[in-house]
Amino acid sequence: MAALLPDRARVRARAALLLCCFSGVALAATPDLPRVSKDQPIDLVAASSDFDYKKNELIFKQVRVTQGPLKVEADDASATGLNFEDSDWTLKGNVKITLPDGMLTSSDAKVMFRRNQISRAEIHGAPAQFEQLIKETGKLAKGRANSIVFDVQADTVRMAGDAWLTDGENVIRGETLVYDIAGQRVAANPGGTDPGGVRITINPRSQDKPADKDKPAGTQKAAPAPPKPETPQ
Repeated sequence: MAALLPDRARVRARAALLLCCFSGVALAATPDLPRVSKDQPIDLVAASSDFDYKKNELIFKQVRVTQGPLKVEADDASATGLNFEDSDWTLKGNVKITLPDGMLTSSDAKVMFRRNQISRAEIHGAPAQFEQLIKETGKLAKGRANSIVFDVQADTVRMAGDAWLTDGENVIRGETLVYDIAGQRVAANPGGTDPGGVRITINPRSQDKPADKDKPAGTQKAAPAPPKPETPQ
């Protein structure tokens, strides 16, 4: 039926579909992402470490903490202890948190370990940034905001404060954007009432190809031949 619609109607129809996608419908098929288990070992590597007995605080330089598909890296880190059953980590400088098919980057962050696994990460920056590969399209979903909260158990990334997100073609902006990693869904300003609180920019270049490109090879009209020069009398 799409072939029966005029070009403008098809563009409007696809724009409406993208609007639905950005409102919470899945952006792509749910990928088979690796999951984090508390039974997986936690591996810590650092350039140096120091233990402050007065503050009961561990200090690391050039630290990397890995558990299964998750990895946390930073120039500097301080922790309330190496007991990953219940400890909080403060990270500063070139913070990078690697997720299944994506990552978070910022200038500083706080990571919480509960029951021997990473349970939550709060990152802040100017701005904090997020990206994840959309397997169906092969493009990167990218987002940024003043702060981002990654909830491992809920498998969500919550961007707050001048939040911005693109699916590789189109853009959505709002005060708060909540991205479902496994389902690859996004909810903008949940519960919001401001009529202008969500803004969506649809890139028209991604909607329709020029008509000539849609025709099979050899069916385009040939350019008219130049006129023959007149023969002098």
